[in-house]
Amino acid sequence: MKLSSLKQGRDGRLVVVSRDLTRATDAFFIVPTLQQALDDWERIAPRLQDLSEQLEHGSVPAIRFHEHDCESPLPRAYQWADGSAYVNHVELVRKARGAEMPASFWTDPLMYQGGSDAFLGPRDPILAMDEAHGIDFEAEIAVVTGDVPMGATRQEALDAIRLVMLVNDVSLRNLIPAELAKGFGFFQSKPSSAFSPVAVTPDELGDAWKDGKVHLPLLSTLNGRLFGRPDAGTDMTFDFPALIAHAAKTRPLGAGTIVGSGTVSNKGPDGGPGRPVTEGGVGYSCIAEQRMVETILQGEPKTPFLRFGDTVRIEMKDRQGHSIFGAIEQTVKAYARE
Repeated sequence: MKLSSLKQGRDGRLVVVSRDLTRATDAFFIVPTLQQALDDWERIAPRLQDLSEQLEHGSVPAIRFHEHDCESPLPRAYQWADGSAYVNHVELVRKARGAEMPASFWTDPLMYQGGSDAFLGPRDPILAMDEAHGIDFEAEIAVVTGDVPMGATRQEALDAIRLVMLVNDVSLRNLIPAELAKGFGFFQSKPSSAFSPVAVTPDELGDAWKDGKVHLPLLSTLNGRLFGRPDAGTDMTFDFPALIAHAAKTRPLGAGTIVGSGTVSNKGPDGGPGRPVTEGGVGYSCIAEQRMVETILQGEPKTPFLRFGDTVRIEMKDRQGHSIFGAIEQTVKAYARE
């Protein structure tokens, strides 16, 4: 089934969405918000599934579904932990600045705890104080979990996955080095993230959901031009069960925890850095990676970070070309405090 939260109050209004993303029906008589559904998933999910089937058959009242009316599926969450499952991305970052790659990065995932109190809606603007901060998008996949026990096994982590969705994990690249140099991780350099209009249960992905990964290209466009189409199931060193188990190693995870994949990244056919779309490659899921490759190959970056007025779109389509999650589409705007 496909679930969405329409804009209403702080936590949105839960609706069930048709598979073709054209219609929706209210779930308020079952449960008003997605977080409440996750808190009691075993009891609530079958009722939402029944409602989904009724919507497909046209046997319940429906409204036209508009992605512009959506909050992120969880407008705020108890936890947002973003991993770095695509080690190729990390390797390029370090190579561009002449740093060696620690061997442990291939066996132990990186992860940071992001701000989860105020996510952006999928069509909300990216508000920034200054272009000089190095505004960047990061196209990722995320899962939403049920309760996960501390010390969870791989199977327990896999069984805890309730929903899958897309992410734009906005980064302020020029603020990152100084923050990391303090030795305490990201904060100011990681503003609010945005998630896809719709979150889907893994079964909606069919055979594209396998081994705790999504095996489909993730599409990113910048100002209407294709920027990246890497396959999310390729070069994913750590799958979602591994990321969840890592997060739960020393603490339990509460229902509604969001775990991100990190920037989706593919190597080139020769095992080296991937090529831009304009050169026949699959491109990249963030500007920083293209800049890294330019630095490695040309000695300096050429592609600018986002500027006010730029528009980013992130989407994933099934093998028939139909959008699965709807699209994150955001324009960068200068922040003006009201």
